[in-house]
Amino acid sequence: MVDERPLARAVAVTGGGISGLDDDAIALWGPATEVVDLGDGVLLPSFGDGHIHPLWGGVELDWAPVRACASVAEVLDVVRRYAAERPHDTWILGGSYSPSLTADGIFDATWLDTAVADRPVLLEASDHHCAWVNSAALRLAGIDERTPDPPSGTIARRADGTPIGTLVEWSAVDLVRRLVPPPTEAQRRAGLLAAARLLAASGVTWLQEAAASVEDLRTYLAVSGELPIRANVALRADPGRWRDDLPRFVAARDEASDGVVSARTVKFFADGIIEAGTAAVLQPYLEPAHSCGLPVWDPAELGEAVAAFDAQGFQAHIHAIGDAGVRVALDAFAHAARVNPPRVRRPVIAHTQLIDHADLRRFADLGVVANFEPLWHCLEPGLRTLVLPRLGARAVLHYATGSILRSGARLSFGSDWPVSSYRPLDGLAVAVTRSYAGGPAWLPEECVTPRDAWRAYTSGVAHQAFEEDRWGRIAVGCRADLVALATDPFGVDPREWPHLPVTGTWLAGRQTYG
Repeated sequence: MVDERPLARAVAVTGGGISGLDDDAIALWGPATEVVDLGDGVLLPSFGDGHIHPLWGGVELDWAPVRACASVAEVLDVVRRYAAERPHDTWILGGSYSPSLTADGIFDATWLDTAVADRPVLLEASDHHCAWVNSAALRLAGIDERTPDPPSGTIARRADGTPIGTLVEWSAVDLVRRLVPPPTEAQRRAGLLAAARLLAASGVTWLQEAAASVEDLRTYLAVSGELPIRANVALRADPGRWRDDLPRFVAARDEASDGVVSARTVKFFADGIIEAGTAAVLQPYLEPAHSCGLPVWDPAELGEAVAAFDAQGFQAHIHAIGDAGVRVALDAFAHAARVNPPRVRRPVIAHTQLIDHADLRRFADLGVVANFEPLWHCLEPGLRTLVLPRLGARAVLHYATGSILRSGARLSFGSDWPVSSYRPLDGLAVAVTRSYAGGPAWLPEECVTPRDAWRAYTSGVAHQAFEEDRWGRIAVGCRADLVALATDPFGVDPREWPHLPVTGTWLAGRQTYG
């Protein structure tokens, strides 16, 4: 198990719940008992994913597969072949290329033109805050040297003001994305179910859908009877329209009550990402000089919106990357706690990439769950080429999981898939080693212990979900949400964790994989 008691020799499951352990479990064995012998394997609490986009990621599974490409030339080759295989597609879509394939994260439309010139192409970056488009897409969207940058977004330009082909942040990407024919409802449902099956196969039984529309929630509800996983859907609130959305979100939450899909959370974006220079920072970036990023919300309006949704009983879940974004998120939570009656809130800051020293203690003081995507906590190529040149010495509190844990705050882990791997074992290995591909540890003082890492992906996510008394542990009375591994992870080097086979997953005692 992940807590301090030794592994149970036997676990009994009755009616979807854990009804006995060890000798008590064996005593319940009867003629109708179904027995699963794990052999040399081990049974553990299943994983929860505290921040993921399975609907979006599932639809992307049918796009041009550029994620694994190691060069711009390889991306172009994949796009060229994909387009040739789909001569009747009006758009060519792809995901998710690595922004670190160029030194500055900027990609030229004319490069894509060599692969596909007769149809518009839109490739989503792996961070899903930027996109690379070809000239046909720019023309169709009417983007030229006279097009102004949208609020909280940037059109990358040449010296003469003409667009290069890279769109930075959602508002800029939407100038093109709004023209793309949306996936059909059948495609959305198929994508969601495909994603859920991948997650079940990796040992996940609960997820936080991290940014959704009311229409997305309805897709979840339409397939809830087929899902091998439970989901809480965070409805996305945006500046300028959140007041109109508030009653819609309340009504949608009240519809989602089938026990598999819920909608108890509202998602806010405080800022962008450091790789694109759009995360909100307290001191200017080294590159681009004099810039402090692009905050998405006015701080006062964010506080007002968080308090309004909090008053309706919603949990707040804020994407905050830069130290200024994190501070604004903490201020919004503090405002909601001041103006609304006391209650258990468990607000979440997702990603929590850069934290000012003065704000560390505020997580515990405000009861904030610090959600991290641990697979990013290492010297991976994007960190080397796009993050460190912007931050310099200020990166010392970069993904400060150890510092947050020592401050007394609660951690939860997630994947942010399709931004990065959905497999918890991949992220857990990095959380403990802070190492990429066997290289040196990045900020090793921020490593967490194997058991603390495992808790963050199990009972930590259950705490975020307000369900720590129901799952995330192997204990009598908890739901039988379980994962079986071929080898006890606590008996091997954590660097081996990504290679450990998942042999079975159970949701409330029902086997969903294996």
